[in-house]
Amino acid sequence: MARAPLLQLSGISLTFGGNPLFEGLDLVVQPGDRVALVGRNGSGKSTLMKIMAGLTEADVGNRVVPPGVTVGYMEQDPDLSGFATLGDYAASGLPEDEAYKVSVVAEGLKFDPETPVASASGGERRRAALAKLMAEAPELMLLDEPTNHLDIQAIQWLERELAETRTAFVLISHDRAFLRALTRATLWVDRAEVRRREQGFDGFEEWREQIWAEEDEARHKLDRKIKHEAKWAVEGISARRKRNMGRVRALQDLREQRSSMIRRQGTAALELDSGTTSGKKVIDAKGLTKSYGDKAIIRDFDIRVLRGDRVAFVGPNGIGKTTLLKMLIGQEAPDAGEVSLGTNLEIAVFDQSRARLDPEASLWENLTGDPLMSVSGASDQVMVRGTPKHVVAYLKDFLFNELQARAPVKSLSGGEKARLLLAKLMAQPSNLLILDEPTNDLDVETLDLLQDILGEYDGTVLLVSHDRDFIDRVATTTIALEGQGRATVYAGGWSDYQAQRGAVEAEVPAAKPAAKPVSTPAAPAAKKPDGLSFTERKRLDALPEVIAKLEREIAKLGELLADPDLFSKDPVKFRKATEMMAERQSALEAAEEEWLDLAEKA
Repeated sequence: MARAPLLQLSGISLTFGGNPLFEGLDLVVQPGDRVALVGRNGSGKSTLMKIMAGLTEADVGNRVVPPGVTVGYMEQDPDLSGFATLGDYAASGLPEDEAYKVSVVAEGLKFDPETPVASASGGERRRAALAKLMAEAPELMLLDEPTNHLDIQAIQWLERELAETRTAFVLISHDRAFLRALTRATLWVDRAEVRRREQGFDGFEEWREQIWAEEDEARHKLDRKIKHEAKWAVEGISARRKRNMGRVRALQDLREQRSSMIRRQGTAALELDSGTTSGKKVIDAKGLTKSYGDKAIIRDFDIRVLRGDRVAFVGPNGIGKTTLLKMLIGQEAPDAGEVSLGTNLEIAVFDQSRARLDPEASLWENLTGDPLMSVSGASDQVMVRGTPKHVVAYLKDFLFNELQARAPVKSLSGGEKARLLLAKLMAQPSNLLILDEPTNDLDVETLDLLQDILGEYDGTVLLVSHDRDFIDRVATTTIALEGQGRATVYAGGWSDYQAQRGAVEAEVPAAKPAAKPVSTPAAPAAKKPDGLSFTERKRLDALPEVIAKLEREIAKLGELLADPDLFSKDPVKFRKATEMMAERQSALEAAEEEWLDLAEKA
C-alpha cells in the first residue's frame, strides 16, 4: 500500500522584485526521499526550502503536511536570543529525558554545548542549529548548506549519520562528494522552474547540459519558424488578408512564446592575472615550531614551495591551518625556525571571515573604496588588473545587476558575498594566491569556473578547504595537520592523501602505534633506507608527474607557436606564449636537476 507524502506543494507561485521566482510549482516529498536541491546562487533554492518548511508564504498555491508529520529546518542564521548556551538552544523542544541526544550530536559535529551564546561564532551557531535538527529527528529534514563551517572529519560524521538514517531529507550543498554520497533524487531550480530527476547528484551536470542543448535546439527552430512566418506576412498577406488573419495571430503567438523564453544566466567572468613572474622558489620553511600556551600548532616542520605549486592544508577546525598559512607568508612569526620568501612576490588573499567586505556599505562603495582598486579622481571607476573599468560593468561580470550595486553587502546571500570577494581579489595582479575556505556558499557552476582558472593560473596557490572534491581537482600537494604539532606533506589531493595515509598505517603494527610526529616517516627511524628527509622523499616521488606536466605544457605551446601566422594575427598571444614557453622550459630544467640531486642523495 502506497504511503502518503510527507510534504506536498501545489501551484506555488512567488514573485520578488517584479520577477517570478516560481510559477505553478508542484512538488512532492515521499517517505525515504533523499533529495539534492541544486541551482545557481540567487535562483531561489533557500526560498523554496523555506516555503517547504512553512517559514515563507507563497503568493499563490498550497502547502500540505499530513497530520502528525514533523518537518525540521536547519536555520542559516538561528535566533538564539533567550538562551544562555548553545546546548540550551539545541535542546529546546526536546523532552528532558532526550536532552542527552544533543551531547551525542555535538561530539560528532565538534562543538561545545557549554559555549555561551554571547561569545559563539557564526559557525558554532550554525552547528548548534544542525545539532538541534539532528537531535529532534523529524520525519523530514530540510538542510540548507549543512557542511559550511564543518571540517572534513565532521562532514564525514554527518555523511555517515545521514546515510544510516531512515528519515527523509532535502539537501542544499556545494559539496559534490557529500551530494554524490547521499542523494537519490535531484531537484533543479532554474529560471522559475523546478525539475525533478529520480537519480542522485552524480550525473546532474550531464542531465543539465542535455536539457540546455534541447532548449537551444527548440529556440533555434522557433526562431526559424518566426522568420518564415514573418516573411510570409510581408509578402503574401495583402492578397488574402481576410482569410489569413488567423495565421497573423498565430505569428503573434509565436513571437510571444519566443519572448517568454527566459535566457539562462551566464557564468561569472572570473579571471586571474598572475602579474610579474615570481622567483622559482616561493617559500622555503625550515624547523617551524609554534605553540599557544600548552597547545602545539606545529613542531619542526620543513617545506619548500616552488612556483606553480598548488598546496592544500587539511585538518580539523582549530588545528592551526590558518596559523601555519600565515607563518608561511610572513604574517605571523614562528616560535622557532625560519621562513624565506622568494623574489617578486605579489600576494592576494581570500579570507574565510570576509573581513575585506564592509557589510554596511554598498557593493559600489566596497569596490571604489578599496585602495587597491581605486582610480584617482573617479568615484565610478575601479582598477581591474591595471585598467580602469566602470564599477557597474565590473559587477555585471560577476552576475550582479545595477540595482544590487547600490544595495548594502549585508543584503547579499552567502554565495553572493563570496562572489563579491572574488571580484575584489581578481582585480589585482598576483603570483601567490591565498585561498582560505573559498568554496563556502559558492554554487557548483562557480566552483567549476574557479577550478578552471586556478588550473590556468601561472602563479602559486595555497589553499585551506574542507571540500574534498575541490581539493582533489586543484591540489598538487596536501599538508595534513593532525594535532600535537604533527604535520605530513603528501603528493596529490585529498584522495591521494587518504590512499597514502592508509598505506603508511597498514605498515605500522597495530600493537605499536607510531608515537612520533607525522612529519617524520611512519617506519622506525633505524630502518631509514636512504639519506632523504620525509619531505624530500615526498618531493622525489612527486617530481616525475611535475616533469611530465611541464613536458605536456611545452608540447602544447610548441604546437601553438608552430602557426606561422600567429605573430601577425595575434602578437599579444604570440608574446605571452613565447614567455610561457621560456618559463616552462626553465622550470623543466630546474625540476630535472632537482630530481637528479634528490635521486643521487637517495
